[in-house]
Amino acid sequence: MNELLIPKLRLTNDMMTPAVPASKSLLNRALLLAAFSGKRMRILCGDCADDTEALLGCLAALGISVIRERDGYTVCGCRIPPVRRASLDVRSAGTAARFLPVFLAFAGGCYEMTASAQMQARPTEILPALEAAGARIEYRGERGHYPFVLHSDGNIAASFTLDTDRSTQYASAVLLAAACLRPATVHLTGSRTDGSYIQMTIRQIRAFGAQVTREGDTLTVTPSARFPDAYEVENDLSGACYFYALALLFGARVCVPRIHADTLQGDKKFLSLLEEKGVRIHDTPDGILADASSVRSFTGCDADMRDFSDQALTLAALAPFAATPTRIRGVGHIRRQECDRIRAICENMTRLGVPVEAREDGVTIFPAPPRKAVIQTYGDHRVAMAFALVGAMTGNVTIRDPDCCKKTFPAFFDVLLSLPHAER
Repeated sequence: MNELLIPKLRLTNDMMTPAVPASKSLLNRALLLAAFSGKRMRILCGDCADDTEALLGCLAALGISVIRERDGYTVCGCRIPPVRRASLDVRSAGTAARFLPVFLAFAGGCYEMTASAQMQARPTEILPALEAAGARIEYRGERGHYPFVLHSDGNIAASFTLDTDRSTQYASAVLLAAACLRPATVHLTGSRTDGSYIQMTIRQIRAFGAQVTREGDTLTVTPSARFPDAYEVENDLSGACYFYALALLFGARVCVPRIHADTLQGDKKFLSLLEEKGVRIHDTPDGILADASSVRSFTGCDADMRDFSDQALTLAALAPFAATPTRIRGVGHIRRQECDRIRAICENMTRLGVPVEAREDGVTIFPAPPRKAVIQTYGDHRVAMAFALVGAMTGNVTIRDPDCCKKTFPAFFDVLLSLPHAER
């Protein structure tokens, strides 16, 4: 079994500038918009991760040319895929798994779609919605799950009602496809109808020239009449937050390039939590700087994280070192992600000897010195990266299956263990 012992780090007050990859969420959206734009377009970005490689493999299978450049990609877009009978493997890429079926149902064709065992175990709720809209789906296993064969003549209904409590990605999928292919209306239900990822998608498709109108929880999209020649993708704030959390733990200063205050990414709300603990957040010409050099201790949080739930594990990793308990709320949906993340928090905190109480929609974690433990990642990149922070503070943590970070941040442990001012 592949394991990695995280050594205890001692970080100085000098500026750290960790290199994080491009935002997977923004990059994969941009690649799909460019691929179905009908024009040649440049996507400027930093390094990509495994989820983007999975999407690129699917685009290649559809006959859409994407050329890797030193500073990004050149995409030779088309309205309709050149290959309309194709076999696609989305692997474990959530954006590809949820967005591509909608694009292909709008475009028309016959597509055999498969995924990793991990992705097959997760329901893909957009599939019944596509069936109701007129697509025909032959399931190769459990209904509503990968693998399946999608058949569409491209004339599916253009009105969808989608529950944001299950996932906001399905709403984003329809908005993105409509921005390229034909008008559509999305009626949103649930508690996250104005969630950060929906806002991200709206801002991004507008940047690509689409028209979006909103009346209450109903969104109508008109495709772009003029796509841009180039689009620049921010670096990944989700990945950056692990290093911003290190700033709080160590009283250090961390600046991550290519992320600024006007970021489209919803995880900027995590920076507000850090500000509440005394971390000074500055937007500099180089990127967002988190300065915790004056912080000597910090209290726990009572945080509703439904709109930036990717950072629930990060906040959980800070909790043992806080002066008071930390309560994480509003994240019941993370039980259905790469793993049951609430269960992962509870089981790993118990291994570390840190008291924890689970609820249906979150956890409460009580401060305690973490003991030596092997962290089970359950194949989930965010579990691995978050609990590495506990290791950096204590030297007591071994991460099982650290390679699962390839999904979004392949070089995470290299970056963590080679921080310019770390002494091991």
